[in-house]
Amino acid sequence: MAKVTFIPGSGTLAAYLSGEIDHHAAQSLRREIDAQIDDRLPELLTLDFSGVTFMDSSGVGLILGGRLTVQNPPRAVRRMLDLAHITYA
Repeated sequence: MAKVTFIPGSGTLAAYLSGEIDHHAAQSLRREIDAQIDDRLPELLTLDFSGVTFMDSSGVGLILGGRLTVQNPPRAVRRMLDLAHITYA
């Protein structure tokens, strides 16, 4: 089961993701992330994947759109990001 924890900053919002991100989890995470964006209106969203243990291609949809950074993807997530030609820190 995937989970997201938010930490707001000055003009930023960090979303720390954990667990397995598959089709169903990605939909739920997207709703949670979108609600936080709507509430806080950050200039920059950071998605931290350090706690993600598995991600299929549906997780890539979390990354598309808006201005954001991707950080700390584990090896399994980096593979999917590389296939989608998405850069990360």
